[in-house]
Amino acid sequence: MREEKKDKGWKKSNLNYKRKKCPFESGVMKIDYKDPRTLQKFISERGKIMPCRISMVSSRKQRALALAVKRARYLALLPYVSD
Repeated sequence: MREEKKDKGWKKSNLNYKRKKCPFESGVMKIDYKDPRTLQKFISERGKIMPCRISMVSSRKQRALALAVKRARYLALLPYVSD
């Protein structure tokens, strides 16, 4: 005989989940290539730019963030690879 498959739908605990908001949307933080401390928060231990699904940055701000990180690397404010 066959066993009935369990329902793999959403659970109630997942319905109350709120996604984190973009830290740049509130206006507290600004994207600036001259501020390596802010940019360092969005770079992994290996020196890679974190994806927006992990850093919770909106896609528009993620593109601006990537551009700022690349500019800061070019000006030697940030390393290309972490040691």
